[in-house]
Amino acid sequence: MPIPDTYVLLDLETTGANPVNDRITEIAVIRVEGGEIVERWETLVNPQRPIPPFIQQIIGITDDMVRDAPTFAELAPRVRALLDGAVFVAHNARFDYGFIRNEFMRLDGDFHAPVMCTVKLSRALFPEHHRHGLDALIERHGFQCDARHRAMGDAEVLWQFLQMARERFPAGVLERAWDKAMKFPERPPQLPPGILEGLPDAPGVYTFFGDEDAALYVGRSASLRARVMEHFAALERKGRDGDLARAVRRLEWTETAGELSAALLEIDLQRRLAPRHNRSSVPAEAACGLRVSLRRRSPPQIQRVPLDGTDPADWQDVFGAFRGKREADAVLRELIAAYGLCPRRLGLEPAGTGACSARKAGRCAGVCSGRESPEAHDERLLGALAGVGVRPWPWDGAVVFTECSAHSGAVSHQVFDRWCHLGQVDSDLALAELLAAPPARRFDLDVYRLLQRWFATPAHADAVRPAGEAV
Repeated sequence: MPIPDTYVLLDLETTGANPVNDRITEIAVIRVEGGEIVERWETLVNPQRPIPPFIQQIIGITDDMVRDAPTFAELAPRVRALLDGAVFVAHNARFDYGFIRNEFMRLDGDFHAPVMCTVKLSRALFPEHHRHGLDALIERHGFQCDARHRAMGDAEVLWQFLQMARERFPAGVLERAWDKAMKFPERPPQLPPGILEGLPDAPGVYTFFGDEDAALYVGRSASLRARVMEHFAALERKGRDGDLARAVRRLEWTETAGELSAALLEIDLQRRLAPRHNRSSVPAEAACGLRVSLRRRSPPQIQRVPLDGTDPADWQDVFGAFRGKREADAVLRELIAAYGLCPRRLGLEPAGTGACSARKAGRCAGVCSGRESPEAHDERLLGALAGVGVRPWPWDGAVVFTECSAHSGAVSHQVFDRWCHLGQVDSDLALAELLAAPPARRFDLDVYRLLQRWFATPAHADAVRPAGEAV
């Protein structure tokens, strides 16, 4: 298609990335007709809510600056007139388009326009490059930007980009690239416009909600955008993935400072929301360990000791940490097979006379039929259980693991002791307060297993700071 005669270059600054919950703080529009700029317009917007501090730091727009600015409702007629009859052009255009559409929808109105994304245009024209963000374009092409992260400054960069593209490429090449940049993959029609485009390429946790706002699925990813878009790529498929994608009616996400913070938040949300598409949402038995009491004349007594919410420092002679009796018994059966133990002596097979079932299959050393002494059997049992014990805590006391988001700059201090999560704070002052009066240790099996995997990576273990050195 030929490049349209009329289009608008638009850029927004906002209170956040969610077009449903966040609001616009600044709008800039450059209207182009016949290849010439016919109007430049920009204004601050009162979002009618506080601007998060980290957003204020990034864009330089403060609550004081927008306090007396007009609201979007007051600006709506002017915005609509500027966009009338024009192609909507923006960088990551679905994001800005989603904010504008949602603002009009809050006013019981609607807005539709053909959309062209300059990120997609850059990819089509310069496929040899991997980065196509605004900073990459400025650096690559030497554009001037006097006010980066301000709406008009960024819109002017888009105008420079289009002018450069017009001069560098033949008309046919540019037209084909423009046409490609106006095509977008299918999006779930039930979700608000722009909601997916607002997802950051950063770690975090997302939640899908279905009819009657029931939680369907909680997940996490190192890249929220990539993972959620992957879910919705299954819209036309049959099976579980397609059923989930089609059932989603609402999406929430929380960006985190890092992947460990995301994993801890995922555990918490899955437990609180019990989303039906998460396997971990199936009600689980309480965590337990095993305690063995050896008796001279009778088989050993194996007790299942509750672990949930207890302090690991109080555990005495406890082996393992299991998700209930079923998992504990499954591990015992594995040990029976590996170490030649007797299921009858361990209470996993009804009492009887003669050889047990494992002995008949050649897997029991024969304590049940007098071929082995009870003392030898029980000593081997203790040796086998030692291999499934809870791992010793690698540090002398509480430790701090700090994450800092490369995307937002957010910081998260996670505090742990003896595999228990003592808390999370986002400032040095709050960290000092937490360490000065730490809460009681409360064991959580999911957190324990997460931390075992996490600290098994040498780089993660090396980043740990003892609590005494963290403040």
